[in-house]
Amino acid sequence: MLPETVSSATPQAAPRRRFLSALAAGGAFWTVPGAFAAALQLTPAQTEGPFYPDRLPLDTDNDLIVLNDATTPALGTVTYLSGRVLDLRGQPIRNAVVEIWQADHHGVYLHRGSAGAERRDPGFQGYGRFLTGSGGEYLFRTIRPVAYPGRAPHIHMAVKSPGREKLTTQCYIRGEKGNATDGVLKAIRDERARNSVIVPFDPLKGSKAGELSARFDVVLGLTPEA
Repeated sequence: MLPETVSSATPQAAPRRRFLSALAAGGAFWTVPGAFAAALQLTPAQTEGPFYPDRLPLDTDNDLIVLNDATTPALGTVTYLSGRVLDLRGQPIRNAVVEIWQADHHGVYLHRGSAGAERRDPGFQGYGRFLTGSGGEYLFRTIRPVAYPGRAPHIHMAVKSPGREKLTTQCYIRGEKGNATDGVLKAIRDERARNSVIVPFDPLKGSKAGELSARFDVVLGLTPEA
C-alpha cells in the first residue's frame, strides 16, 4: 500500500521540514554526480527476516521517534537515516516507496513473535515509510539500531519502485564489532557489495542532544526495458 501524498497541511509535513532543516545544517545534501555512475554498486538483497511487522502501526510516517500524538519519545539515540534511491546510471528514482523496520531500544520488534514482547517500547513506532521525490531522496528519524542475540545492529529496508523488482536489504553500522560475526551480513560474499550496506553513523553536526546522522544510498538494477 502506497503512502498518502504529503502536503503542507498534513501531520507529516512538519516533521519532514524539521528533518530536512537538520540535515541541511549538517551538510548532508543529496548529491551523487552522474560522472560517478559507473562506480555505483548495486545494493545487495538480503533476507526480510521473520519480523516484518505482523500488524502495522496506525502511524506509518517517517518519524519513528514519536508515535501519533504521544508526548513521550522513544528510547534510544535519535538517528536521522537518509539517502537516495538511484539506478545503476546514477539517476534518481522518483515515487519509490521506502519502508524501514527495526527492533526497539530493547531489541524487540513490532511483531507478536519477537522475543521479549512484554518489554517492547510503546513509544517506538517500529516501522515507517517514505515516498521519494524527484531527487530520489528519502528520510527517516529513528533510533540507532541495537544488537540482539545473533545479530549485529541493523535496520531493515524494502524499496518498491514501478517497473522494478522489490529490493529488500539491511543497513549496518560501520565499526560495529558484531559485523564480523553476523551471519546475514557475512552471507554477502562480494566484499564491495558487503561494504555498501555498512555506513557511518556519525554525530549530527550542530546537535546538542547527541543525535546521529547516517546516509545509505540504495542502488536498484535497471528496468527490464532499459
